[in-house]
Amino acid sequence: MHRLTDGYTPSHEDRTAELCVAIARHLGLPAERIDVLHMAAQVHDIGKARIPLALLNKPGRITDEEYAVLKTHVQSGYDILRHISFPFNLAEIVWCHHEYLDGSGYPRGVTAESIPLESRILTVSDIVESMSADRPYRKSLGMDIALDEIRRLRGARLDPVVVDACLDVVGKKLWHEHAA
Repeated sequence: MHRLTDGYTPSHEDRTAELCVAIARHLGLPAERIDVLHMAAQVHDIGKARIPLALLNKPGRITDEEYAVLKTHVQSGYDILRHISFPFNLAEIVWCHHEYLDGSGYPRGVTAESIPLESRILTVSDIVESMSADRPYRKSLGMDIALDEIRRLRGARLDPVVVDACLDVVGKKLWHEHAA
């Protein structure tokens, strides 16, 4: 079977989508927005299909040049999704999932309110799921470390309302880190 991406990404997207939905429900988003967020989260790393598998599965540290290649997955994902006629901003949500409130994210360095709420939820969920799960290049860092990281970034890079909702969702076991 030919794979478009590594074996990790599809299950990562599913777990991230489940956490996004739990946070969005906790925040009281309407069902239509939750559905869009769920879809966006399930394809947020679609651009990784254009990244060499050897890089996606590389154990250990990556070089600055390799990191620059990895970062292109966001723009590639947007370029793929923007040509599909969704009746909502799915491509935009994916485009902003590595953007930060302070403008230090990528690919465009947009800030604060320029980042859709759904993207801000996806960013927090992506960080928590990525850090709390095994990755091709390292073992899980654990949920406590993942939650400490979003607390550290709360307000500067990450939306404080979304971080608080995520902490509440995880604390109340409304999402399970290894749910598939």
